Amino acid sequence: MLSREQLQDLNENFPTVSESGSGFLPRSDVQTALKILGIDVPGYKMRELMDQHFGNEAQIDVDKFARLFDTLDAQRNEEANRWKQQTKQVSGAYHTHSSKQENVQHTIRVEEEVAFSNWINSNLSDDSDLKRLLPVGSGELYTKIQDGLVICKLINLAVPGTIDERAINKKNLNTYTKLENLTLALMSSQAIGCNIINIDNIDLSKGTAHLVLGLLWQIIRIGLFNQIDLQHCPGLFRLLRDGETLDDLRRLSPEEILIRWVNYHLERAGTSRRLHNFTSDIVDSEIYTYLLNQIAPNGSGVTLAPLNVQGNVPRAGAMLDEAEKLECREFVTANDVAAGNYKLNLAFVANLFNKHPMLPDPGADEVVEDVVEETREEKTYRNWMNSMGVDPYVNWLYGDLQNGVVIFQLYDIIRPGMVTWKRVVRQFHKLRGMMDQIQNCNYAVELGKQLRFSLVGIQGKDIYDGNQTLTLALVWQLMRAYTLSVLAQCTQSGDSLPADKDIVAWVNEKLSKSGKSTSIRSFQDPAISTGKVVLDLIDAIKPNVIDHSLVKSGSTNEEKMSNAKYAITCGRKIGAKIYALPEDIVEVKPKMVLTVFACLMARDYMPDMKEVSAPVVPMINGN
Repeated sequence: MLSREQLQDLNENFPTVSESGSGFLPRSDVQTALKILGIDVPGYKMRELMDQHFGNEAQIDVDKFARLFDTLDAQRNEEANRWKQQTKQVSGAYHTHSSKQENVQHTIRVEEEVAFSNWINSNLSDDSDLKRLLPVGSGELYTKIQDGLVICKLINLAVPGTIDERAINKKNLNTYTKLENLTLALMSSQAIGCNIINIDNIDLSKGTAHLVLGLLWQIIRIGLFNQIDLQHCPGLFRLLRDGETLDDLRRLSPEEILIRWVNYHLERAGTSRRLHNFTSDIVDSEIYTYLLNQIAPNGSGVTLAPLNVQGNVPRAGAMLDEAEKLECREFVTANDVAAGNYKLNLAFVANLFNKHPMLPDPGADEVVEDVVEETREEKTYRNWMNSMGVDPYVNWLYGDLQNGVVIFQLYDIIRPGMVTWKRVVRQFHKLRGMMDQIQNCNYAVELGKQLRFSLVGIQGKDIYDGNQTLTLALVWQLMRAYTLSVLAQCTQSGDSLPADKDIVAWVNEKLSKSGKSTSIRSFQDPAISTGKVVLDLIDAIKPNVIDHSLVKSGSTNEEKMSNAKYAITCGRKIGAKIYALPEDIVEVKPKMVLTVFACLMARDYMPDMKEVSAPVVPMINGN
């Protein structure tokens, strides 16, 4: 039986097929029709199938075509299940030459290809838009992501609502619309904190292995770690040690929290084993076996039986059989565990935590301080910093900025060469650590003044202490300077950064020249809240991207939010580096509104990608 959506797809391409399921297909169109429904049959095999199923018939009844499709679809699913079984012991690596750097080789791990493919198959298999692409079979990962659909869906799985799906090109895709999807995927992955420097849509379209795997890992990692915080799991307070506060917990990276979580359950299991890393400590699977037994719900049938199995690989296989009882076998094979593959074991444990944390919420008799949720503004700044590739990764804004090292990296991106790195302390000793960190922060404030930041009343000690108001004031000016420096590079205005009034004037001129009736007086103009002025501007920059039938009048908050979501996604689809959220437009947050218009202005000065099929080039000096 063909679904209603499948019949609609056929009807759009073949007028002889009705949406109700009646009609026929010319014999010569059967192969194309199967391809539209996601089954690509080679020519030699197609001739054999036609003779077998339809004899000499010139016109193929839709019901007969549906029976052929069902047969081929069942065979495909059977192959996918067989492949899934084969991947349980896959391992190995191969090398590829870099197309961007001479004499550079990249090592590609087959285990990662398989793990990421399985994650995509497990989590996106019910998505009707991906029926023709999934499952991703062995060796198919790089071709299946080439139209951008899978990556866009994976981003929304990691951070729901990031991409407005109305803006994704889904049908009758050609080279250009596929590249548009890949541009949208890249800009959206950047907005959630992925580092995409040196990756462009052409790299993804070509299936450049190390870049594809690197991007997929970042997206998957963000999705796995999103749940490891006090908002999603209030029971995390149980991991606090004596004398610690919730702020101490916020300072921990997700990896550190996961290690504490594993050790919490190992202690409750009564074993002396403890986890210190996701490599050598887990190769014998004993820690995993105790952990699974501890977090397993009653009646799941999980046991400690793997402890009696000899040999690391066989024991790992037995342990994974126990994990399968909890539907948590993702990411690792027995070989990955026994080899101590850091990335995949980290993902395995994060997935275990998300599905079975077994950390009871605070009881009525337990006094726990109130959890302060990360604000939208803080999250946006944090994602921006991480997308710049700063090291270490920023998990909590105030704790991770207090030694100044991340701030210096951002200055170096905004204006390369301005940081005198000899003045920066990067290794902190116990005795002098605090003074060195404050010294760094004083220098960070000094550099801000060189860039004419407004830093009245802000001292290095305020950044070190994690003063929220003053830290945010510095961080906002860093992000603003970065955005304007990108714009200055695109407009070739050198070190002269555009003023707010210059951007407003450009917006109104662009809208007027394109015959639009909308305009803005400032970045606080209430008219911005409907989202229509942003949509009009995108249409002026790149016609035919906006589907005007989807634009609402903006008379209610619901309609405003719908327009804003669509506008943000369409802005990213044309290659604008937008970090702002739809709420920022609806609430007319002037800081974030400035970044939206500045990024669109920068995009307007880039070459038209349709004419030259140009990749999205990261706009950072020296990259």
